[in-house]
Amino acid sequence: MDNVTTPPDPPIVAPSAGRWYAIWRIARYVIGLAAVGIAAWVISGKTDELSGASTYLENLRWYWMLVAVFAEAVSYLAVASLQRRLLWCGRVKVPMVPMTGISLAGNAIQNSLPGGLAFFYVYNFRQYRRFGADDVLAGWTVVAVNAVSFVTLSAVAAVGVALALSSGNAYDLVEAILGIAIAASLVVITWAERARLLSHASWLVRLSQRLFHWPSPRLTPDQVVTAWMGRMGAIAPSRRNWARAVAMGLGNWVADCGCLALSFMAVGAGVPWRGLLLAYGAGQLASTMPFTPGGLGVVEGSLTVALVTFGGGEFSTVAAVLVYRLISYWLMLPVGWGAWGTLALAGRNRRQALQETSP
Repeated sequence: MDNVTTPPDPPIVAPSAGRWYAIWRIARYVIGLAAVGIAAWVISGKTDELSGASTYLENLRWYWMLVAVFAEAVSYLAVASLQRRLLWCGRVKVPMVPMTGISLAGNAIQNSLPGGLAFFYVYNFRQYRRFGADDVLAGWTVVAVNAVSFVTLSAVAAVGVALALSSGNAYDLVEAILGIAIAASLVVITWAERARLLSHASWLVRLSQRLFHWPSPRLTPDQVVTAWMGRMGAIAPSRRNWARAVAMGLGNWVADCGCLALSFMAVGAGVPWRGLLLAYGAGQLASTMPFTPGGLGVVEGSLTVALVTFGGGEFSTVAAVLVYRLISYWLMLPVGWGAWGTLALAGRNRRQALQETSP
């Protein structure tokens, strides 16, 4: 009797994945329009404050505006350096110019789309892969960059709590910042136990294979996890690399907060130094909330309320916050999308060149 080879079972495909993706494509645009409407409603309810701030905005000190733009540029250079340093731990070297472009483009994606944080992670992952990182290193870098950023933001906020408590005006913001500190502690604990947690990730791999066909269904989930753990063992940043990464993470937040302080100088108002770091930490926390893209409307409100609480003038604070958001949010959107287009064009040209040179 002849041996008959049984064909392999076809891969399991979730029939509802395409339908849910189509629903999500429609829903995100609806959410985006709703977010813009909410932001417009919030701004329309603050016409008195905006009219009072117009006096300050009409007499801007352009020298300080330029310095504030420079400080914001330094914050992006710090983020790019942080990503380069962590990728180098996996022996992947990315030039500074395209890495800065990746940082700018990722920020534009995050601040333009509803649920932009998820698109931001995917974009960075794909860009790391494009410059030579494998799946494990690219995923590790995405997680490590965000972990370092979160922990260093917690450190900045902790200093803000200490300054706020010395003035006796911390109010409810201290509770919010303490929540950030607790979350940062959980991040550190999770990172320390990442190998043990990864060993139990087979069910996540199985779910990803069914929904997205990634990683390749040719490997079992246990084989994928074993390969990942072996690869992660080869990524071992030294203490010096971690110290540099932390310094770059702090540099990002300090430079961005410096942009906020310089915005006060640009409108000719005094800087509420004691509450600046605490208010800044609260504003950054608000920007991560998924209510509006980039925290539009929410960040402005939380920053203004917190800074006025710590001694900032009502109208001058509104003007300074608007200048800060003009630089850090609105100005960086077209710059970021321009960087995205440049990187996309460079990638397409590179693929065409490879196709022409390949046999």
